[in-house]
Amino acid sequence: MKKVLLVLLVITFSSCAELQQIANQLPVNQGTTGLDIAGGLKEALNNGVTKQVTKLTATDGFYKNAAVKIILPAELQKVDTGLRRIGLSSLADEGLKAINRAAEDAVKEATPIFVSAIQNMSFNDARGILMGNNHSATTYLENTTTTELYSKFNPVVRNSFSKVGADKVWTNIITKYNSIPLVTKVNPDLNDYVTNQAMNGVFKMIAVEEKDIRTNLNARTSTLLKSVFAIQDKK
Repeated sequence: MKKVLLVLLVITFSSCAELQQIANQLPVNQGTTGLDIAGGLKEALNNGVTKQVTKLTATDGFYKNAAVKIILPAELQKVDTGLRRIGLSSLADEGLKAINRAAEDAVKEATPIFVSAIQNMSFNDARGILMGNNHSATTYLENTTTTELYSKFNPVVRNSFSKVGADKVWTNIITKYNSIPLVTKVNPDLNDYVTNQAMNGVFKMIAVEEKDIRTNLNARTSTLLKSVFAIQDKK
């Protein structure tokens, strides 16, 4: 009886042969319904937010993480070079650290946005994500949160610049650089740049956790994760 109800549920959502195959693979005795598939993916994404994004909020979460460390944008590479050429390497280093500190502070605002997007995942979202590639869930989050994340991050980054002293550091850097004879003066929008780089870092770290759960059996730390991603393993 349970098998009949399960197949009817899947057919209601789609008559696709691939989805029918997935339905046939579902371990009915564990109650893995379409809703549980979504539940497993939500758990996986929550793990990514909890384990990986939280790391970015710590001191040096960006600055000492080679995968997400924010480097200067192309137009400011010449500023870095110019300062070092006149003996101000320490100031250049301080500027780089400052923008990473601002990102670390701003990312603290990311979790509620992700939680909302994860909670709103539908069965249709879940079925495509489960049978997708190693970063399908991360892509889902990018598609559903980027606009809101940017609008939330940008003012936070602006405030974080002031909070961690990055605004003063960069005012000093730009003033020093623009005073060098014969250079083309710069006036960069670092808020926009750091906002986008912070978002990129967040998604990179979630992708790390997603790939681990998809490819490493030991990373599936609950019965639900094991059951749901066992279906993916058979595709």
